[in-house]
Amino acid sequence: MTSSALVPSASTDRTAEVSRNTAETRITVRLNLDGTGQASLHTGIGFFDHMLEQIARHGLIDLEVHADGDLHIDGHHTVEDVGITIGQAFARAVGDKKGIRRYGHAYVPLDEALSRVVIDLSGRPGLVLNIPFTSGMIGGFDTQLTHEFFQGFVNHAGTTLHIDNLRGVNAHHQCETVFKAFARALRAAVERDPRSAGTIPSTKGSL
Repeated sequence: MTSSALVPSASTDRTAEVSRNTAETRITVRLNLDGTGQASLHTGIGFFDHMLEQIARHGLIDLEVHADGDLHIDGHHTVEDVGITIGQAFARAVGDKKGIRRYGHAYVPLDEALSRVVIDLSGRPGLVLNIPFTSGMIGGFDTQLTHEFFQGFVNHAGTTLHIDNLRGVNAHHQCETVFKAFARALRAAVERDPRSAGTIPSTKGSL
């Protein structure tokens, strides 16, 4: 049984709070798309918290995530459900998408690693992810769960997301460049465009 509670936000206040409670996880997410990059993160998986902090810092999104999951099994449910809950909060906060740029892309290097992320706030969920990780684990984080996080996010945020790690030898660097590039691309996509204020960035008239 799954329950989600959303707190409404004013049309000019791009904030949201979502609580998601299941038999496997209990998660609360608060975010502000027009923040300064502040983060309060408690998922029980240290490296995952480090990656979520990249989203906040480099996306200039204030982000709070508090998760209590079945980590005695593994991190799968926690990471996936955090992605779902952040996606739900994002969809709520971004609202009707009037006046935003809609598209964003970023390349981010870290030493030998380089990643590219391209995002479209299209309203259509889609994920293409290519990260040839050189290790199965980074600390207590299973690298396979990177896909599960972003799949949960796009499904509930309604975004099209292309992620490519173009090169890298160190798995920590590979993953960190992906999350940093995602943050920068997301920041660009949600930015308000003064030339299209009050309009939907689509010929269909809705997203």
